[in-house]
Amino acid sequence: MLPTITELQRALDSGETTSYALTSAALQRIDAPEGQGSVTFLKVYHEQALAAAKASDILRSVGLKRSLLEGLPISIKDLFDKQGDVTRGGSVVLNGAPEAEENALLVQRLLDAGAIIIGRTNMTEFAFSGLGINPHYGTPHSLWDSGNRRIPGGSSSGAGVSVAEGMAVAAIGTDTGGSIRIPSAFCGLTGFKPTADRIPTDGVMPLSDSLDSSGPLALSVECCAIVDAVLSGESYVAPAAIPLTQLRFAVPSNFVFDGIEAPVSEAFDRAIAAIEASGAIVEHIEIPEFSELPYINRLGGFVCAEAWGHHRELIEDLYDQYDPRVASRIKRGQEQNVADYLELQRTRETWVYAVESQLAAYDAVLMPTVPVVAPTIDELSASDDSYFAANGLILRNATLINFLNGCALSLPCHHEGEPPSA
Repeated sequence: MLPTITELQRALDSGETTSYALTSAALQRIDAPEGQGSVTFLKVYHEQALAAAKASDILRSVGLKRSLLEGLPISIKDLFDKQGDVTRGGSVVLNGAPEAEENALLVQRLLDAGAIIIGRTNMTEFAFSGLGINPHYGTPHSLWDSGNRRIPGGSSSGAGVSVAEGMAVAAIGTDTGGSIRIPSAFCGLTGFKPTADRIPTDGVMPLSDSLDSSGPLALSVECCAIVDAVLSGESYVAPAAIPLTQLRFAVPSNFVFDGIEAPVSEAFDRAIAAIEASGAIVEHIEIPEFSELPYINRLGGFVCAEAWGHHRELIEDLYDQYDPRVASRIKRGQEQNVADYLELQRTRETWVYAVESQLAAYDAVLMPTVPVVAPTIDELSASDDSYFAANGLILRNATLINFLNGCALSLPCHHEGEPPSA
């Protein structure tokens, strides 16, 4: 079992290990020929990471520790600027783009906190899919049932695999419709999607300005809270445990369970039963607005409209270099005019008010992150119909929270040997 951030900090403080040793071990896993490092990372910072680890060890030896991320290997998604790198967004379209002149603000905060940036992780091209498949650079697979090469989830595919395989202690991803939570679910991790404006977007390649958020994928809720504090520029406060007897949860009775597969349903029901047995109140309620979202987004929603705004000139010149499944979704943005976009904004305000009014009496909403077990990479790569059907179903539940501009955790609730699900 992989160690958490607090466990590693104790080992570092006691002298049981060093940042240099942890970083070297992470790099060895990345470079191992039998491993997935070559498809999990698009760039690895071998020399820089080891130099930063040595510096961290020197600081610790004289009693200086900048944060709870001090000396720990962290991966960043290929959407974040790092000085001297080309931010490609998992694409080949931007291979000739200028190098970043400065770090994204959240990358700089990681560096200032003493984190060791180990490398840039693979992803769905321009973050526009929940599956994680990338035809340009290959696709890492989930660790579960690895012989059948099941999707890791996307778009932060490399982020999830980098943590699950011990190539990073935590990963930084983005989430426009589930891209942190979906790979967390399929890789058996914890993923935290904050509200859209919590983490600064300076130096982050956009997909949808209305929906994008950045956040951590890690081993535990505490790990995510530690990373989130650094990314948001706040002081870390350990999460306080609230007795379950004081909490009231809502489980939607409509929409989110449509098409659910037995392993996911069984794991979710088991988790709900455990929560109820611990004294929490769990109520199953209908939230009609959830069922309305597909119609609201029938023209492609914010993500297609805003992606088209960001890509329209580039895609017209370099269409053939895009992943065709990504390009076709971006081009759907042409279907919306100004009136459609303004109507979508007004509809969202009404929708959010209605949902929040129904949930005001509850501490949280509980539902499966994804309703299905991860399909195989081969079956989705072979068929457009299978690809788009799976993509829509896998994004469905998580997208609700982005449209709501809520925050959400994806928590593993499977038993050992079962398919990862949350």
